[in-house]
Amino acid sequence: MFTGLVRSVGSVERVRASAEQKTFVIAAALAEAERALGASVSVSGVCLTVTAATPRNFTVEAAFETLAVTSLGGLEVGSHVNLEPALRLGDALGGHLVSGHVDGLARLRSRSARGESAELWFDVPLALLPYLAVKGSACLDGVSLTINAVDGRGFAVGLIPHTLSVTTLGERRVGDALNLEVDLLARYVARLLEFRPGMTPSIAGNAPAGVTHETLARAGYLAGPTGAAASDPDDRAEGTGA
Repeated sequence: MFTGLVRSVGSVERVRASAEQKTFVIAAALAEAERALGASVSVSGVCLTVTAATPRNFTVEAAFETLAVTSLGGLEVGSHVNLEPALRLGDALGGHLVSGHVDGLARLRSRSARGESAELWFDVPLALLPYLAVKGSACLDGVSLTINAVDGRGFAVGLIPHTLSVTTLGERRVGDALNLEVDLLARYVARLLEFRPGMTPSIAGNAPAGVTHETLARAGYLAGPTGAAASDPDDRAEGTGA
């Protein structure tokens, strides 16, 4: 498990591709316990296992499924990645609980300056829309963020200067794809609602049957049909960032 609070930004030093797998050597200074063989590290929001390490870099591998559902397949030498070692019992939970299991890709729709901060809108796969709620949490490329607004295509977040400077989100441009993990609580609430009387449980990979913004709102989990009723331009939560 992770918190979505980025510890550092690493740089890809080497990429080795083989049949349905890629190996990445990432330059980053991790504590010895955090880079031990078999340790888990969140690499831009994806939980990967350390397979080799030195005091200045570590190696991870991504297999076919990870390459298919995340943005890691597009990493090249010089690419920057957000890094967070695994959460330990007793550590402060400053963000929200993150598993490192990516649900899909969010594509940056727009980016606008809000003073020294920035507002970013993302388009997401239709099947993930029911899991997004105003004031709820989402993890983008390993960064825990508060959702400011939602619409029929995706959601918006506000990034404070600190988050922009110490994560890779400051580099992202319109059209970029980011790894999205929805909030664990939202996922389980939606799954439980599928088993309410009159609803048919969905098959893995499909949009939840009968779970929409309207059904979540009726159950009291959203402010209104779109979840945007509680969003006010002057009362939007900033990203919790690194």
